[in-house]
Amino acid sequence: MKKGTLKQILLITDGCSNQGEDPVAMAALAKEQGITVNVIGVLDRYDSEDGRGLQEVEAIAQAGGGISQIVQTRQLAQTVQMVTKQAMTQTIKGVINQQLQDILGESGTVEDLPPEKRGKVMEVVDELGETADLHVCILVDTSASMKNKLPTVREALTDLSLSLSARMGENQFCLLLFPGKRKSVQKVISWTPQLDSIERTFDKISSHGVTPTGPAIKEALRSFESVSRKTAIYEDEHEAYDDGPR
Repeated sequence: MKKGTLKQILLITDGCSNQGEDPVAMAALAKEQGITVNVIGVLDRYDSEDGRGLQEVEAIAQAGGGISQIVQTRQLAQTVQMVTKQAMTQTIKGVINQQLQDILGESGTVEDLPPEKRGKVMEVVDELGETADLHVCILVDTSASMKNKLPTVREALTDLSLSLSARMGENQFCLLLFPGKRKSVQKVISWTPQLDSIERTFDKISSHGVTPTGPAIKEALRSFESVSRKTAIYEDEHEAYDDGPR
């Protein structure tokens, strides 16, 4: 299995999208394109409401092949790191399981292997989790109901950037807010190895009423297309340099 690039959308929201495309359909489209959609629902009062936010969080993650997690605001920082790393492991295991099925037939999965071989496969999973390139497009809900939670979101994303910085693989992040100041979705940080400008970004955020989650996921897919093109150009230039005269 080659190293490759793990692609994730990390959606932080309190649910109940109410503008634009269906977010579940957009998450399914992301999965088709090899991009995992993970959703963290910051739903402090979801259990006392009609449950719509919780249902949407779970449905988006399921359609996107990712993980959903409901948290209280104070638990957000550790949850962001946990979900990102769990999703990496899940994605790598999925690829390995697919390869095992190609070799062993439909019944072949990591869990079906003898304990000794299963342990060796999990060592490979752990190693790839450290060495594979990781591209994470972060989508943050800035609707009116998220206003008091945004300072904690900022801290959580700063912690995420720091916690992943020790990995051997390349990290790339971009940050989109929805709704934006003038558009339904606003890219505020383009692809970068570190989220060190996040504090300045969050200081300027103003919250609005609508929640265009579907359009945000759609815009994230466009962002992945742009970073893939840049990576391809970089690799082509590198190969041309390596193959050139010595």
